[in-house]
Amino acid sequence: MKNPMLLRLCFVLSLICFACNNDDDISTLEEEEEEVILTDNIEIYVANLIDDSYTFAIENGGTASYLIDKAGNKIKEWSFDTSLGNDLELLPDGKLLGIFKSSSPAFSFGGYGGIVRIINSDGSVDWEFEYADENHISHHDVELLPNGNVLFIVWEKIDADEAQANGVNTVGPIYPEALVEVNPLTDEIVWEWHSFDHIIQDQDDTALHFGNVSANPQLIDINYDVIDNGDIMHANGIDYDAEKDIIYLSVNYYSEIWVIDHSTTTAEAATNSGGNYNKGGNLLYRFGNPSAYKNTEGTRLFFNNHFPNLLEDGEPGEGNVLVYMNGADSGQSVVYELSMPENYNLTPNTNNEPGIVWSYTDADLFHGRISGAVRLKNGNTLITEGDYGFWEVTTDGEIAWKYNGNGTNFWRSYAYDIDDQEIIDLNLE
Repeated sequence: MKNPMLLRLCFVLSLICFACNNDDDISTLEEEEEEVILTDNIEIYVANLIDDSYTFAIENGGTASYLIDKAGNKIKEWSFDTSLGNDLELLPDGKLLGIFKSSSPAFSFGGYGGIVRIINSDGSVDWEFEYADENHISHHDVELLPNGNVLFIVWEKIDADEAQANGVNTVGPIYPEALVEVNPLTDEIVWEWHSFDHIIQDQDDTALHFGNVSANPQLIDINYDVIDNGDIMHANGIDYDAEKDIIYLSVNYYSEIWVIDHSTTTAEAATNSGGNYNKGGNLLYRFGNPSAYKNTEGTRLFFNNHFPNLLEDGEPGEGNVLVYMNGADSGQSVVYELSMPENYNLTPNTNNEPGIVWSYTDADLFHGRISGAVRLKNGNTLITEGDYGFWEVTTDGEIAWKYNGNGTNFWRSYAYDIDDQEIIDLNLE
């Protein structure tokens, strides 16, 4: 009979030898099984599917914004003494560009602002430009252009008498959209575009701009959605294509995205000629809702929409546009990735709608306001559901990550990799 003590000793020695010969395997296994400690905000975390980037969360009309990692930790937080008037972006030098609310606006609708600021990383104001008076107010979205200028959306007041003379079916003032570009070094307004310069109406043949709406898709039917408070368009988002020198403008109450030539002068932008496309300030292209210009061809995609996000160089889907379709008609939101035409063209009584490259929805995905989507480096899409938080989904529709804001409303979110210049210049360590 073998000695039990000897057998036990041999077994222990064999374990020691195995451990010595397999140190690398054991350490690798430990690394693979290292537990990620998640905050209570994280509802879904699939490690092998997520894009390991930071999410820049922007509170809707709030006084705070923050970077969070995929474990839900706040990496950096900013607080403001003035409420946001919605958009806020990180710049490559670590500064912030945002739109903030005026303390005493002459008029205001949801998403009003009035003040555009560039804020230093220490919270001090580097530049401020107030665009709020009795007849104008900046609102919703702001964009830093490659030339260093700042572009933003503006409501402009048109008194009832002028509106009626132009064929608008209204008894009060209206507030159509405009775009303004300002040089932050000089505070000079260097370019403007006004939607009211490009209208058509078919309700009063004795008034200005009377014509056939469906035969003129390059013009805006000013009576499409006249409502009592005068906020007849309610634009809520812009994006800029530097290669084509065009602007994408999300027009919520028309359920459309309008494409506008930025290469024009301000004078040309008030006409129907000039600029790279020789169409002046007329719409180069529009999509989402053919009924907005009485086109019976093409399928309507949008029922209210936010954030026209052009996928830029190096991003998966480059050249396509992401749009958050709020889904006010169905209580179901959809994120669309749409292919833009090679040449912008609007033909009467023709299907002018873009192709759907990809889309995502879920029974739990719905918010009728705000919200948006951005593309991540690994091909996933980060979705902001305004009254919930954030979803990260794969191209196959798998949910990789969900962050619950626990009652916080989010205007939008952006994604930044750890090695992006915007993050490097924050000096987080």
